[in-house]
Amino acid sequence: MTLAALALPLQGLRAQTLATEGPGVRLPALGESAAEDFTVGTERRLGDQIMGEIRRDPDYMDDPVLLEYLQSLFRPLVDAARQRGDIDVDTGNQFAWEAFLVRDRTVNAFALPGGFVGVHLGLIAMTATRDELASVLAHELTHVTQRHIARGMVNQQRASLLGVAGLILALLAASRSNNPDMAQAAMMGSQAAAIQGQLNFSRDMEREADRVGFALLGRAGFDGAGMAAMFDKLDAANRLNDSGAFPYLRSHPLTLERISEARLRLQGGAAAASPGSPWLHAVMAARARVLMDSSVQALRKQQDLPAIRVGHGAVERVAALYASALASSLLHDHALAEQRSREARELLAAQPAPDAAVMRSLWLLDAESRMAAGDLAGAFKVLGQVQTQWPAPEQARPLLLLRAHAALLQMGERREPELRQSTEALQTWVAGHPRDAMAWLLLGNSAQALGLQLRGLRAHAESRLLVGDLTGALDRLRTGRTLARKGSAGQDFIEASIIESRLRELETLRRQLAAEARGGRASGREPDQDRESERSPDDADGKRPSLQLGLAEVPSKPDR
Repeated sequence: MTLAALALPLQGLRAQTLATEGPGVRLPALGESAAEDFTVGTERRLGDQIMGEIRRDPDYMDDPVLLEYLQSLFRPLVDAARQRGDIDVDTGNQFAWEAFLVRDRTVNAFALPGGFVGVHLGLIAMTATRDELASVLAHELTHVTQRHIARGMVNQQRASLLGVAGLILALLAASRSNNPDMAQAAMMGSQAAAIQGQLNFSRDMEREADRVGFALLGRAGFDGAGMAAMFDKLDAANRLNDSGAFPYLRSHPLTLERISEARLRLQGGAAAASPGSPWLHAVMAARARVLMDSSVQALRKQQDLPAIRVGHGAVERVAALYASALASSLLHDHALAEQRSREARELLAAQPAPDAAVMRSLWLLDAESRMAAGDLAGAFKVLGQVQTQWPAPEQARPLLLLRAHAALLQMGERREPELRQSTEALQTWVAGHPRDAMAWLLLGNSAQALGLQLRGLRAHAESRLLVGDLTGALDRLRTGRTLARKGSAGQDFIEASIIESRLRELETLRRQLAAEARGGRASGREPDQDRESERSPDDADGKRPSLQLGLAEVPSKPDR
């Protein structure tokens, strides 16, 4: 299912709402207070509704390695915004402050209500430095902290959240398509198309996002020159490329005034942070280039990069070897994948001061490749070495998820010990990261493999809830309650108690959403009535296409 498919049914409801409201509807202008009409809590609920749909899209990508890198850039920016006072207590507590990935070749990023920021893989792939990528994140983050989205929304009293969510999903679908007919269909008529211009950020909002975003860069430890460099790239792309590959420029108009102001800020004496290592960004950009297009033709091109990069600098060659190893593994050429991975490590180790973060990434890639080749013993050995050498808690997620997936693939006498170890590690992780849908999914699969039915059902319920399937979450919790009452799931009283508590909470949530839907003009249906009919046999636990786990989720045929 694509974003367009998700958007169209909702957008039809939105079109009906606009038709009943008439032509007099106007969005709040910059400077007007939208707090009374569009509260922080309302904005977060809207964001959760939109993210629930996005997470069900196959192109929503939770690649642990790439997401860890993205978050390592996003978190310091959020912290800097808190220090500056851009994030108050209310938004700080209620908003998600979450960056996520979309598998798309186009250059785009977007802010959503409630503190969510989406980044296309194409954007990561085209940036030359971490500072360029951070400048886009800082800009989008500022759209959230300055409540630009709230100011550009239709008054909550005039449109249901469901209708507004549908409009935003339609706009995202259109931005990801190079087909004008597709974009037109997503917009569903002239009234919705007219309101799109009002949802695109105004010139004043763009300038404010530039100014505040630039301040965030320096405070967060990034070089402000990254923003000017990014503007230069986008400007060149705007002048030379009319293929639709840069949808970012449609929703964020780049003017000469904005470009000039970015350059003037650098001349104004703003302290430039010491640039980060180019090695890690080069490798992560290479990973994004491979993962954004898994067609055989594109993978073959990435596989051949080392031959093209002969004579280039060491950074470019390591990145090319990384891309070749990953592409080779996706093409099931495991021997070449192992060779390229080894060559990359040897080249990096030969440098005067090898970048430790890049070496860790290369070893994680080696573990991924071994898992894809069926060498689980080798994968566990490599993962153990990584854990010993890089034990920092903030670097735990890729290792944790890879190890859990390897444990599920393990057979023989080592299966149960590995499963128990990964289950306990996942349980600890989700206690501190309750919004990690992939971790909940793997915890559910691991618990069920060990015969821990209640723990597995509860974990799968949490995973379904996080991808917007409230009905699926309730189904699993009710099944768990039935098993607990029959005594057929053992005497796990703690899990039984948690299931009862969560069931009450989600039943309350269901009633609230139903009341909200009935109160809106767009629809009188309960939000989950349609979702139940959308679920297919392929949407079962452990097989949901919207969660990607690096090489572990690669289909048997690499071409899509």
